[in-house]
Amino acid sequence: MGEKSDIKRKFILDKAREVFSEKGYKNVTMKDIVDACDISRGGLYLYFSSTDELFLSVLSTENEEDDEETITAALTGTATAGDMLALFLKEQKKEILRKKNGLIVASYEYFFAKKVSVKDNPLKSQFDTAVRIIERLIENGVESGEFYCENPLGCARNLMYVVEGLKVTSKAVGISEEAIDNELMYVLQGLVPEELNNINNQ
Repeated sequence: MGEKSDIKRKFILDKAREVFSEKGYKNVTMKDIVDACDISRGGLYLYFSSTDELFLSVLSTENEEDDEETITAALTGTATAGDMLALFLKEQKKEILRKKNGLIVASYEYFFAKKVSVKDNPLKSQFDTAVRIIERLIENGVESGEFYCENPLGCARNLMYVVEGLKVTSKAVGISEEAIDNELMYVLQGLVPEELNNINNQ
C-alpha cells in the first residue's frame, strides 16, 4: 500500500472504531461504515470485505499501541514502580468509568457471537500485555524495596482479572467510583505502600 492508501485505511479504521463504540458489534453494517466515512461502498470494499474483518482490524490497531516498547518505556523513566502502577491503575479506572462504552461491549458481543478460540482473540493479547506491564512494575518495586511480593505474575494476573471484571460490571449493572477504588485497593493490600492507597490523588 502507498502512503495515500495507508492514510485512507487509517481514516476508515478511526471512523469504524467510533461506530463500533457507539453501536456495539452486532448492530453495525458495512453501510454504517460507508455513511460514517462518507465514501462509496466500493471504496470501503477496497480495504475491508466485511464488518468482521473491519472489527478485528480495529482491535489489532488498539493492541499495537501496547507492545513491548510501551512496556520498556514505562519502566525506564525516573518515576518509581509505585508511581507507575498508580498511573496504570488510574488509566484503567478511567476506562471503567467512561460513559461511552468504547469497544468493551462490541468486543464481548463479537467474541461471544463468533466463539473465537482463545489463541485467536486479540483481547487475550491485550490482557497478557497488561499483565506483563504490571508484573514488571511489581518486580521493579520488589527489587527497589518498594513492594513485597513472592509471586509478581500471580499478583499481576489477579489485578487484571479484577480490572476486567470491573469493566464488565460497570457496563452491565453500573458501579461507583468508590467501589472501584475499594476493589483495586483490596487486591493491592500488602503490596503497595501507604502513599498509593488513594488512586484518586495520584
